[in-house]
This record gives sequence, C-alpha cells and structure tokens, in this order.
Amino acid sequence: MTGVFTVVPAAGEVLIGVAIAVPQPWAAELEAWRRSFGDPLGATVPAHVTLVPPTAVRRADLPAVREHLARATAAGGPFRVELDGTDSFRPVTPVVYVRLAAGAHECTALEDRVRSGVLGTQRRFPFHPHVTVAQQLDDAVLDEASAQLSGYDASFEVCEVDLYELGTDGRWRSVQTFRLGG
Repeated sequence: MTGVFTVVPAAGEVLIGVAIAVPQPWAAELEAWRRSFGDPLGATVPAHVTLVPPTAVRRADLPAVREHLARATAAGGPFRVELDGTDSFRPVTPVVYVRLAAGAHECTALEDRVRSGVLGTQRRFPFHPHVTVAQQLDDAVLDEASAQLSGYDASFEVCEVDLYELGTDGRWRSVQTFRLGG
C-alpha cells in the first residue's frame, strides 16, 4: 500500500489494498521511524508488507474480492518473517525499506495467489516483499533512514492477511482479516 496514490476511485468504487500487517511492538517502532523521517504517509499508512497495492474496485465487487481472499489465504499456512537491515529501490523510486531476511519466498507465493482472479491486475513492478520506512523524500533523508535502520531486526509469525480500505480521512484501515490456512 505504499507509494504515492496515483489510483483515484471513480463513483461507486473504493480504494483497497491487501497486506501483511507488521505486528506490535514492531509496527509502532517502524511507524515512529517513518514519521521521524518526515515521510508524508507516515501517519496514515500502517507498517506492512504489501501484497496488492492501492487498487480501485467497484463496491459491488467487494463480496467477490472477499471470497477470493478467503480462498487465496486458505491455500497456504502461517510462516515466519525476519526483518534485517535496509535497502532501497533508488534510483527507480525514492524508497528505503526494511528487508525480509526470511519469509520472502512465502510472501511471494502468497502474493501470487492473491494477485490472481478478481485481483489479477497488471503489476507496475516485479513483486519484492519489504516494509517501507521512507519514501518520496530528499536523498539526504533517504540516506539517513537507511543508515538509522541498517541494523534493524525483528521476527514474527505471519498468520493472517488484511484487506484495507482508504478512508475519506486519507488513512488506511483494515476492514477484514483472513487467516492463513483457513
């Protein structure tokens, strides 16, 4: 769900995203870091690993989206993610992120299942699981973010995936949780 929102929903549409939420206490830590760097989305986007970026869907299609997510998440079980250090998508996009040292393969398989069927949209970039900590900022700030979090590490079990909607207040909120393995 990271990135500048270039998708604008039309009448009768809603902007959704599908992601693995980073659990507490790591979510609060990463969100605080993101805000400290001045990231414009730091206060509105929870810490997460994006599976489906911001996507406009018709409200009438939400039941089909929910059914699809239930099937896609039931097809795979829980797994462990280990976060370790930082990297960047520069020069392609001005993003610094925390790397997945473990769990990337499972995230990729999950993303492949989720990004099919009703959510089988064109990918702008190849999937690369990560947790964004700074974006759309000056290079000096991105360098600082990379240096400050270069030793960051955390690990957690991934047991669920969330469907998010963008609220009228500009905040992303989970509207439904899907357990891995059904």
